[in-house]
Amino acid sequence: MKPVIFGIAGLELSPDERAFFTEAEPAGYILFKRNIATREQVRALTDSLRALSGNDRLPILIDQEGGRVARMGPPEWPAFPAGPAFAKLYDTAPMSAIQAMRANGQALGLMLAEVGITVDCAPILDIAQPDTTEAISCRTYGAGPMQVAALGRAMLEGLAAGGVVGVVKHMPGHGRAVVDSHHLLPTVSASAEALEADLEPFRTLRHAPMGMTSHIVFETWDTERPATLSPTIVNDVIRGMIGFDGLLMTDDIDMKALSGTAGEKAAGAIAAGCDLVLDCWARMGEMVEIADRLGSISDAARARLDTAMASVGAPEGDFAELIARRDAFLALA
Repeated sequence: MKPVIFGIAGLELSPDERAFFTEAEPAGYILFKRNIATREQVRALTDSLRALSGNDRLPILIDQEGGRVARMGPPEWPAFPAGPAFAKLYDTAPMSAIQAMRANGQALGLMLAEVGITVDCAPILDIAQPDTTEAISCRTYGAGPMQVAALGRAMLEGLAAGGVVGVVKHMPGHGRAVVDSHHLLPTVSASAEALEADLEPFRTLRHAPMGMTSHIVFETWDTERPATLSPTIVNDVIRGMIGFDGLLMTDDIDMKALSGTAGEKAAGAIAAGCDLVLDCWARMGEMVEIADRLGSISDAARARLDTAMASVGAPEGDFAELIARRDAFLALA
């Protein structure tokens, strides 16, 4: 097994993808809007991926936070609210916001599990700042570490009840970035003392099954390398100061914050201490390069992956009731 999660080009596997994935044996796959049409189609796609791998616990990921970060949406599936809706309610009724988020996460989990998706790249634990890039600020759970951790925990618990594993992101924090790492490399010059607030939600949820890095340079820890490629940040900050002991994947290595070829970035992330590389765009030449550059998944990473996927239980709850419960709480804001 290669320590990489690959994207898929279309609504079903192509013959070339089948041949390549059979040989490369990636650790999992991630779906985007280009892979999504109907319930029946998505279920057929996820079933084909599991049949190809022979692994019933194959991680199949999606970014389904709510708001603008949603790969599944109307008219086939309902729209879900983004983080700020719950943050607004938390300002006046914290317990109601937590219950709303738990119901929201459970409904999301049920929706994903129905079509064979087992991992949701949520919750986002980045602390909102006055100048946070809009790419993050429209998704955050608030500006207070305790609030973000409480809502993040509720999302993780809800997803788990719905039969899906959550991924805490973007370690060690994306809130201080003032540019979008999809397009540029952010640099954060805040002191170690100031960054303690950013670490706090991740530290509170350090036993989450999966986490994701950020492509950001934190000058107080490593003046040259972004977190994804920094052994200092991965080992000393994420594993050490935060104490995160789950599976650590990169954010998408195709994002323009990182430089180099796909293979160079993938190899650099694994060398830095990440367990898995996330490569989303299904470009065959880049996937071949990554597979050629990476060895087999490490024993430690495989153990973390197995532990995370073993946490997936049977989906529980009634989707319509959960949506109604969430909306009744959100109406209080």
